[in-house]
Amino acid sequence: MPLTRTELVEGLGAIADHMEEVKDRLNELDGKLGDGDLGVSMVRGGREVKAILAGLPPEIGESLMQVAQAFTRISGSSYGTLVATGLLAAAKATRGRSEVPWSEVSPLLRGAFEAMQKRGKAELGNKTVLDTLDAAATATEGLDDPAAILAAAKKATAETMDRMRDRPAQIGRARIFADKSVGLDDPGMVAFWEMLQGLA
Repeated sequence: MPLTRTELVEGLGAIADHMEEVKDRLNELDGKLGDGDLGVSMVRGGREVKAILAGLPPEIGESLMQVAQAFTRISGSSYGTLVATGLLAAAKATRGRSEVPWSEVSPLLRGAFEAMQKRGKAELGNKTVLDTLDAAATATEGLDDPAAILAAAKKATAETMDRMRDRPAQIGRARIFADKSVGLDDPGMVAFWEMLQGLA
């Protein structure tokens, strides 16, 4: 069965609920390398998204567009802007369709990565969410089973976080902390990991 509005609504709702559970952890991590409000931003964005889920249309692209707009409307953080940018890229790629094959998850992640990279001006290896997004896109190539896709994305994300943990942050506010960021997980990477956890 392909991705339809039903699965999209269930997935987005699950992610939003999970963010309520992990917001303090995200705030704590972000407080070491940033403003300390990442958890708050994700929760506020998730609540705004949940408020519109019941009214989303059957068409996947239009639904993702509305979700991106809702997240942008309330989140207000740079990370929220990047998330919305990725959602908009996925919306454009699925425009006019009420069903999307699961095999397109990898290309959709790749498209989100490219749009977010262009918007945020970061490169692979800078220790940002882009590193985990790229890994997830690569790991899910050729897969068409949602459980296998999620498992592959989680594994690739965890491995990337492990690999990048002992490197210094090289972009954004975290770059200011340089050596202090060594040994710490990037908050944006962790937020992406928690999105996947929410889907699980």
